[in-house]
Amino acid sequence: MTLSRRKAIALIGGGTVLAASASAAGFVATRTPHRALEPWRLAGGYADPRQRALSYALLAPNAHNRQPWVAELIGVDRIRLHRDPALNLPETDPFDRQLTISMGCFVELLKIAAAQDGYTAQITPFPEGGDLIVADIVFSQGAARDSLADGIMDRRSCKEPFEDRAIAPDLVAAIEPYADVITDPALVAQVKDLTWKAWVVEATTQSTMKESVDLMRFGKAQINASPDGIDLGGPFLEALMLAGQITPETQMDPNSRSFQTGVEIYREMLHATPAYAVLTTKGNTRLDQLEVGRRWLRLNLATTLAGLQLHPISQCLQEYREMSALFEQAQALMGRDGDTVQMLGRLGYGPQTPQTPRWPLDAKLTNA
Repeated sequence: MTLSRRKAIALIGGGTVLAASASAAGFVATRTPHRALEPWRLAGGYADPRQRALSYALLAPNAHNRQPWVAELIGVDRIRLHRDPALNLPETDPFDRQLTISMGCFVELLKIAAAQDGYTAQITPFPEGGDLIVADIVFSQGAARDSLADGIMDRRSCKEPFEDRAIAPDLVAAIEPYADVITDPALVAQVKDLTWKAWVVEATTQSTMKESVDLMRFGKAQINASPDGIDLGGPFLEALMLAGQITPETQMDPNSRSFQTGVEIYREMLHATPAYAVLTTKGNTRLDQLEVGRRWLRLNLATTLAGLQLHPISQCLQEYREMSALFEQAQALMGRDGDTVQMLGRLGYGPQTPQTPRWPLDAKLTNA
């Protein structure tokens, strides 16, 4: 599993905030893109509690690793959070639903991080009615620490095959307050088939595949230069790049060996899935999307602390013409009473799974 990479968040009015430090153990030392990982090492020590919270919020999961957030510090206690439309995904996310969910993940992680310092982050979503000014956030003293904060620095989206074993029933019960958990073998098989077909549609649709390839960072130099998007790094892949076997052109060619290798990697990964986590909403407004992002972040932290791995798989939920039949199938299969399926994730034991959970399974964690 490759370590997540983060840029600094730009502050309107000038300046930046770097992400809070974390381990770089996921990279082989000789090929580590040190510059791209600097945000994980340097930050978290700001005097301003808003900047400290922002340095953790930067670690939030987000669609295609676009990191679409921009912050504006106002006065001594307020943040106005913006979404940068220059980072939109018009092919795979034509209605900006996934990017709005990503902003919800950011907002919730910021709130949890603020509480670590004893600050309440009062969130007013979409204060001007549009969707690019995402939230006004006012800091005040007096918050209790959120127990999910213990998972912040270890949270990852695990893009590897999971172990071939069922999730322990007590762990399923611990995760169920955060998501609908699918463990029934027959339903798991249906979702597995659906997610694989959806991945193939995205990979073989020229426009959506090109959007991903344009965001790929090929090797250490590109990862350092642009620590966002989709990284392709490590000694093995970089050797193939030097041999000319992995290039943007081969990634776009379904007949190339590089493309076929990617197909097999994803086939193995998506099929090695014992369970799924699903988040739905009654409606599909911008507020619904923002709130489901906040829920996804909490789910991701909870699974981390439970000793499980979570990997979002969004292809079958994407809203473009070529995906429409599988989109409708996903809504019918996993939506309940007309609810909108907003997030779907693979759930299981991954290669980085701790031996034991890090919080008592009988503890009641706040799911707010």
